[in-house]
Amino acid sequence: MTRSAKGVLGVDIGGTKIAVGIVDRSGKILAQGRTPMVANGTPEAALDAVVSAIDSMLSTSAVDIEGIGICAPGPLDPNSGIVLNPPNLPCWRNFPLADKVRAKYSVPVKVDNDANAAALAETLWGAAQGFHYVFYATIGTGIGTGIVFDGAIYHGKTGSAGEGGHVSIDYRGPVCGCGKRGCIEILAAGPAIGMRARDKVATEPSRGKIILDLAMGDVSSITSQHVRKAFDSGDSLAREVLEETVHLLTIWLGNIVDLLDPDVIVVGGGVAAMLRSFFEEIQHGLPDWCVNPRAAEIPLLMAHYGADAGIAGGAALSSRGAA
Repeated sequence: MTRSAKGVLGVDIGGTKIAVGIVDRSGKILAQGRTPMVANGTPEAALDAVVSAIDSMLSTSAVDIEGIGICAPGPLDPNSGIVLNPPNLPCWRNFPLADKVRAKYSVPVKVDNDANAAALAETLWGAAQGFHYVFYATIGTGIGTGIVFDGAIYHGKTGSAGEGGHVSIDYRGPVCGCGKRGCIEILAAGPAIGMRARDKVATEPSRGKIILDLAMGDVSSITSQHVRKAFDSGDSLAREVLEETVHLLTIWLGNIVDLLDPDVIVVGGGVAAMLRSFFEEIQHGLPDWCVNPRAAEIPLLMAHYGADAGIAGGAALSSRGAA
């Protein structure tokens, strides 16, 4: 096969799947595919799954690959490309992923976590183009964040910077999965929205009829998706649940603004999409939770890449080095 065009390969590794895509120099995803991930086997079997996914994509492409960028679950060391001990990838412990993939393909390979990589993709090609101080958050089942200053990911001393989802806004709040109390993740991610709705429906079943009907009459099965559907139909209880979530996120983002003074905030993920109609409310509410007098001027934008953030993020890592 003759290869003429040039591009990079973005790889998004999760606990159950590997998404792979070829991305050109403008950030356009030219081709993509998904294969299963072997998360509970040997380190070699998991690596073989990644290599197989990459090979499958390369075999059908006429693009000359200049590098490979990989989004992998943390904790990891972005400088060495070593995956340390991710809970949802028990196959890898202190695994030199970048070195292994580099040896196979003889091109530059970079590894970072998905939120950092997605933040870089949005800065290079997406919603944050032209901005210098970018704060990115993906809000879904959890909350992940990334910080990009002057086109480079901010990693901090040990590579662990940017864990904004585990910033606490209530030291007496519920215990997060990380062990801390009152992290924004335990208060405002998808599972928290579902739990808040279950509590309200159980207390006021007449007000919660629409949500309860969507959950087939089972309060315990109510999720954030049921809330979203009810909200889209105009349900007042669903709106109340989301407005409480928005209030919590506004408090959190007020802390982020005072700490980082970003010139843009970009959000992605399923919950962010659900809350898009509240963005203006969040933006206008920031001054109540900031000492920064110009907080309301910071644009709050929906991420460009959506479900393809991992592929684009991986490609961004390879397109431009993360500092």
